[in-house]
Amino acid sequence: MGSFGDRLKKEREQRSISLDDISLSTKIGTRMLRALEEEKFEQLPGGIFNKGFVRAYARHVGLDEEQTLADYMEALGESRMQVLPAVHAGKPEPAPEPRPVAHAGGEHPASEIPWGMLALALLLIVLAFASWSYYHRAPQMEKSTNAPAPATETTAPPGSAPSSGPPSAAPSPNQTVPASNDGKAPSSPIPTTEKMARTSPVAQAALHGVPSGTFTVLLKGNDEAEKCWASIVADGQPPFEVTLVAPEQKVIQAKNEVIVKAGSIGALDVFFNGQKVPLQGGYGVVKTLTFHSDGLQTPPLKPVAAAPQ
Repeated sequence: MGSFGDRLKKEREQRSISLDDISLSTKIGTRMLRALEEEKFEQLPGGIFNKGFVRAYARHVGLDEEQTLADYMEALGESRMQVLPAVHAGKPEPAPEPRPVAHAGGEHPASEIPWGMLALALLLIVLAFASWSYYHRAPQMEKSTNAPAPATETTAPPGSAPSSGPPSAAPSPNQTVPASNDGKAPSSPIPTTEKMARTSPVAQAALHGVPSGTFTVLLKGNDEAEKCWASIVADGQPPFEVTLVAPEQKVIQAKNEVIVKAGSIGALDVFFNGQKVPLQGGYGVVKTLTFHSDGLQTPPLKPVAAAPQ
């Protein structure tokens, strides 16, 4: 355990605060808090999750959040530097590169052209263009989608009987539709049980009032003892974080893309447009899910190298 973790544990014990107290208040699992005190940073989700854990810990114990976060960043850098000497140990010092020889007339042979620098510059240009295209893709897609929204089927309230007889032709704009004898509007067919069974009650509630042209992603905690942290980005907007424990849930609506990074995928149920998404992974497994309007996007498979003959 390093000096950073020792200070956290010492300050907590001086105030007679247990890890369970911090977990109950911050909704951070005791396993994550213990890994923070023992400086086992590789057991944490990483990135913004770790910084959020440090701030929540310091706030509950009564420490300065900014100073504690600075101490964590320093400890994180030291833990990474400890790996470097072991990697480079035993390697011979590289031989000094020969100094270039000046040529008459200012001409340089092809071997002295800095091909490595040119390749690096080309790579930076490609990365910059890819980043620009990614951040401008969402506004361009919104401008280009001018197609009308598909018509939705209306259903009659329970108790009304479906209309019988052959279907009649749709009236033209100038025609007048005759009213029925009893003064009631013709009823529409009642939706079948098979269609209604495709979505769960939770998903049906999430779909209520969804604007046309959007899709819905619902996140729901499935374990009262295990919390799940998630970072969410919808249509390129700034990311936001949620912490879910059963039966809490979060509904996200978007037109183009939703990216969800879950800190414990085993403690989370995910629904897309009312249908549950089958997921693989247990408690503590960090997983990133990307949704478009056609559903969950599957990452491409990595090619498997052929075995040597």
